[in-house]
Amino acid sequence: MVKGQQLEVLNALDVAKTQWYHFTAIVIAGMGFFTDAHDLFCISLLTKLLGRIYYDVPGSGKPGALPINVSAAVSGVALCGTLAGQLFFGWLGDKMGRKKVYGITLVMMVAMSIASGLSFGSTAKGVMTTLCFFRFWLGFGVGGDYPLSATIMSEYANKKTRGSFIAAVFAMQGMGILAGGSVSLIVSFAFEAKFKPPPFKVNPIASLPSESDFIWRIVLMFGAIPAATTYYWRMQMPETARYTALVAKDAKQAASDMSKVLKVQIDAEEEKVDKIAKSEKNQFGLFTKEFANQYGLRLLGSTSTWFLLDIAFYSQNLFQKDLFSSVGWIPPAADMKAIREVYMVARAQTLIALCGAVPGYWFTDPAKRDHAYPAGMGKGKSLIVLGVTNFIVMLCTLMVPESKGKSLEELAGEGVETDEVDNDRRSSA
Repeated sequence: MVKGQQLEVLNALDVAKTQWYHFTAIVIAGMGFFTDAHDLFCISLLTKLLGRIYYDVPGSGKPGALPINVSAAVSGVALCGTLAGQLFFGWLGDKMGRKKVYGITLVMMVAMSIASGLSFGSTAKGVMTTLCFFRFWLGFGVGGDYPLSATIMSEYANKKTRGSFIAAVFAMQGMGILAGGSVSLIVSFAFEAKFKPPPFKVNPIASLPSESDFIWRIVLMFGAIPAATTYYWRMQMPETARYTALVAKDAKQAASDMSKVLKVQIDAEEEKVDKIAKSEKNQFGLFTKEFANQYGLRLLGSTSTWFLLDIAFYSQNLFQKDLFSSVGWIPPAADMKAIREVYMVARAQTLIALCGAVPGYWFTDPAKRDHAYPAGMGKGKSLIVLGVTNFIVMLCTLMVPESKGKSLEELAGEGVETDEVDNDRRSSA
């Protein structure tokens, strides 16, 4: 887009007062993050149970456990699918539109959540293989849903409150982690109350009732419920105006859609869209010098910050359950029955989510600086690595431009000068 050419429909979105459709978009996009977090992290609550069920060695004197390579595969394969899904659905979203692809990813997530719970095989290896297969494709769907949720919210939001709205959407990720723990708590508690098995050291065989196999399947399939409930509302959302007007070049449809959403009259400006399309000078590929010059620094700053942050975020949420016994949060495995171990791990994870992830999204204060880790806990190598990583993240943020009060076109460095708008519309922002 060239200077002085911002469309009225885009400017109307940028200066619109906060209204009901903003909150509707937050709920719809936020449920995407809620489901994504549940699907990705609930597996960490179940790996110990999977080890007891499928890798038990009679007479060994200790509960079964997943081999290290199997545990890593089961826990991390969804993230491999997420990487592939982000690249594929990101490209597809620019070709087909956000709305269509948003629906495709949702259907895939529902189907693969159910399929994961129905994983089958005549051997332990067979069950783990089918589970990894289905979770890879679950991650593939999550990979498309995750960035599309943020993109749709950012393209619907106004300049004044875009940051708050996107933060609200991301906050649902903490709620998804909490939901995964809560579902595991409820299911394991119900099964324990029903079957009352003894601890492993009392009776190794009776400590693992055959019905335990249903627990992990129920928890995995639960992820299909919040996803399925939002399908109708996703399909009712109009395509974002920025895609319809600037990519699909359909000014009339963009104006019509946003007139209904904003409840104001917006001119189609078809001639301006044609003019922008003809004068567009940014039609260059991703791996070109022109792209690197215009977007490279912003892209590097955003992606590297996100990547380094996620090293700590995902590794902590997926593998922290392995530390619970070491620090005394839960008893040794031999002192517990299989179902009780699920309950104890889920309880610890839920407490962490309640005390950290959930409030952390809402009450982060950028004006305060604390060292975060109390000195009494020790300064191990892992904390040094975490500290160095976080320092690098801080440096990477210096490459990201300030976004407050700017339109998406201004953030992209496209030199947009917004047109004048009605005084009453500007004053209502």
